[in-house]
Amino acid sequence: MFTVVPVYLIIRKTLIDPVPFARVVLVVSNDVPSVFVANLYVILPHNISKYKALFHEKAHMLSFDEVNELIGHPVGGVCPFAINEGVIVYLDESLKRFKTVFPACGSGNSAIELSIEELEKYSNYKEWIDVSNY
Repeated sequence: MFTVVPVYLIIRKTLIDPVPFARVVLVVSNDVPSVFVANLYVILPHNISKYKALFHEKAHMLSFDEVNELIGHPVGGVCPFAINEGVIVYLDESLKRFKTVFPACGSGNSAIELSIEELEKYSNYKEWIDVSNY
């Protein structure tokens, strides 16, 4: 059974460095909306050479207005599951150092603790990639 908890409780529970929060970055790659899930503290800029080498183009970040329409969640609550059909999910290697991670789960003040295996299962991810600075 899963429990959705407020983010501030997660912060209090995990006062460790680094915190295993999963950050979601939204881009349009090859005209397809994509969700990139990485550790909160890694950098996923839109012009890094790793991204370009993998996708053969510069990433285009979604605008505030496009997020809910294309992904299916509002800004601040975007998660890698329960998203619109056709959205591709990629998981960044920076998450693999944690046993569990805390992605958002639909609102800006909630998250869910998932094992890496559960994240893989529920996100229906396409593949693990390495586009961060970690």
